[in-house]
Amino acid sequence: MAKEILTYDDLLQIVELIKSAEAFSEFHLKIGEIELDLRKADHASARAAESSPATAAATTSSPSPAAPAIPASAAAPTEQRPARAARAAVDIPAGSVVIQSPMVGTFYRRPEPTARPFVEIGDAVDEDTTVCIIEVMKLMNSIPAGCKGRVTHVLVEDGEPVGAGQQLIVLDPKGT
Repeated sequence: MAKEILTYDDLLQIVELIKSAEAFSEFHLKIGEIELDLRKADHASARAAESSPATAAATTSSPSPAAPAIPASAAAPTEQRPARAARAAVDIPAGSVVIQSPMVGTFYRRPEPTARPFVEIGDAVDEDTTVCIIEVMKLMNSIPAGCKGRVTHVLVEDGEPVGAGQQLIVLDPKGT
């Protein structure tokens, strides 16, 4: 059996998933000699600290060179890179519907690298039309449009990491 490898990016994604999931207050993961324990603050203090990047704490039960502890500051979403921030500064017309990422992951515009994108600017979509995929830990999550409309903006590049709540695609609901 191949030895499982848990990367630093995998650990960050796990922390973000647990932080954004309402159902979890504690999480324990053990892969080989690496152990990861996550605990959320109680709900009252978590709500007060939502603007604070350290709402979840990450520790390792048995520190080893292969299992670095993740500091709370590293668990926070990273600052947007300048190119990404420039794209995100698009004027979104009033009345538009903005599709946001429901989770932390990697944004993909197409079902596979050689396929055509799910949607292009100008395409009409229905509520159930898949507009993109968010990959989280090798799981592909299809993201539906959620309403009828016409695609006016795609705010994220294919293969780019996204955060929970990040704006992805803009629809004009009157453009059907």
